[in-house]
Amino acid sequence: MMTNSQGMSISELLALGAADAPAIGAPEREMLTYAGLRAQVEATGKDLAGLGIAAGDRVAIVLPNGPEMATCFLAVAAHACAAPLNPAYREEEFEFYISDLRARLLIIGQGMESPARLVAERHGCRVVELAPTLDAPAGSFTLRAAGRASASACPALAQDEALVLHTSGTTSRPKIVPLTGANLTASAGHIAQTLALTPEDRCLNIMPLFHIHGLIAAVLSSLRSGASVHCTPGFDALKIFRWFDAVQPTWYTAVPTMHQAILGRASRNQEVIDRLKLRFIRSSSSSLPPQVMAELEQTFHCPVIEAYGMTEASHQMASNPLPPRPRYPGRVGVAAGPEIAIMDAAGRLLAAGEEGEIVIRGPNVTAGYENNPKANAEAFVEAPGGRWFRTGDQGVLDAEGYLRITGRIKEIINRGGEKIAPREVDEVLMDHPAVAQAVTFAIPHPKLGEEVGAVIVLREGMAASDQDLRQFASQRLADFKVPRRVLFLEEIPKGATGKLQRIGLAQKLGLA
Repeated sequence: MMTNSQGMSISELLALGAADAPAIGAPEREMLTYAGLRAQVEATGKDLAGLGIAAGDRVAIVLPNGPEMATCFLAVAAHACAAPLNPAYREEEFEFYISDLRARLLIIGQGMESPARLVAERHGCRVVELAPTLDAPAGSFTLRAAGRASASACPALAQDEALVLHTSGTTSRPKIVPLTGANLTASAGHIAQTLALTPEDRCLNIMPLFHIHGLIAAVLSSLRSGASVHCTPGFDALKIFRWFDAVQPTWYTAVPTMHQAILGRASRNQEVIDRLKLRFIRSSSSSLPPQVMAELEQTFHCPVIEAYGMTEASHQMASNPLPPRPRYPGRVGVAAGPEIAIMDAAGRLLAAGEEGEIVIRGPNVTAGYENNPKANAEAFVEAPGGRWFRTGDQGVLDAEGYLRITGRIKEIINRGGEKIAPREVDEVLMDHPAVAQAVTFAIPHPKLGEEVGAVIVLREGMAASDQDLRQFASQRLADFKVPRRVLFLEEIPKGATGKLQRIGLAQKLGLA
C-alpha cells in the first residue's frame, strides 16, 4: 500500500528505492542503482554548497535530454531549486528566462555552444559545466567548478521550492510557477498509485526533461515506486523501436503527436512490437483523439491510459484508471490526486452533468504565481471546500466522476456569437479515413470576429480535398462549425514539448 507522500521532500523520496535496484538507465548504458543515484545526488549537493548554493536558490539547467539531465534535476531539486530551460532557446529567450528567474547558477553541458552562457554572465549568474562520466553508469557526472571542497550539503525541506517553470505564455507574458518538494512528491505519489507502479516497472522516457510531464510523470513517479526510468536523448520516431527493443519497457508516457508518430512507423516494426510486453501506455498534456487511442490499443495490445495534467498542478490532476475499471475514449478519467470540481462564472460549484470551468485543489497544486497578484486574483477563488485553482479548461463531470474536457476557454472559437469547441471538430475530421491528424483553430474574420479553420495531415498514400473534408464534416456538424478553410500540411507546427498549439496558429500560417 502506498504511503501518503504529502509533505515528503525530494531527498526523502530518493531514499525509498532499494540500494541495489536499478534507478536510472539509458539505451545501451549500464544502469545506475539507487545507491549510485543517492551518491551522485549527495556529491552534487556538496558541489552546490561549495558554490554557495542553498535551499531556495535557483539553478538554471541547460542540458540535452538524457540520463544526466534526469540526475542533475534530481540533485538540484534535492538541495536547491531547479529551473530547467529548453536548450533550443534563442538568446532573447534565455535573456527573459534567466533574468526573470533571478538564477544564481547556470549548469550547462560541457562544450555545449549556447547563448545561455553569455546571458548568464551578463546577469552575474555563475556558469558551471556538467561533464558526463560516460564509462560509468547512466546519469553519472561531475560538475567542473572550483568551489569550497569542504562544504557539507544540506538537503532542502519539503516546503522549500524545488522546481520553477514558466507557463507557456501563448496569450500573455509567461508566468513563474513555483513548486515545492512536497508538491512534486505528492504528484509523483498520485501517478505511481494511479498506474500501480512497482519496482519491476521500467519506464522509457521520450518526453523533454525541461517539461513537467517528463520530469514528474516519467522520472519522479518511477523513483517514488522504486522502479527504473530509462532516458533517451529525446523523441525520435526513427529510433524509438530500437529503444523499445533495447530497454523492453513496461510503459511509456507521451503527448498525442508522439503516439501518432510511433503509430506511423509501427507496421515496419512488427517484430519489435511482438517482443514488447507493455503493461500500459500513458498519454497526457493534450487531448488524445479517440481514434488514436483505439489504434494504439490494437497495435500494442495493452490499455492506453489518458491523463490530464498541467504545470500548476505539478502535472497530474485526473487519469483514467487501469483495468478492470473502465476507461473511456474522449474522457480524461477520474480525479487522480487533487479534488476536481466544475464551477460556473459566478463561482458556484456545479452538479454532475453541468458544463463549466474545471477547478482543482490539493497537495500538488502551486500556492500561486510568483510576483503576480493580478494573475493570482484571476486564477484562485474561494468557494465551498476552500481555495480552488481555476484551470482555464471547460468541462463536465459525469455521474461516475469521469471528466470530459470540452475545450480550453481561450481556444473556444467565437463565430458571430456562436461558440465552437475545436476538439469537437477535430474528432469529426479524424474519423475520415484519409486523415492522420487534424487541428481546428480560429482565423480572424472582419465581420464574424472569428472563422473556423483546420489543418490536416493526410495518411501516407491517401488523398482527400478540402471539399471532401468539408462535406464529410457537414454530415455530422452544424453548418457554423464546419471549417471554412482547410489547409493540408506534411506536419502541423508544434511547441517545444510536442504539443499542438491552436492559439496563434493562424498567425504562424499567415492567415491572420
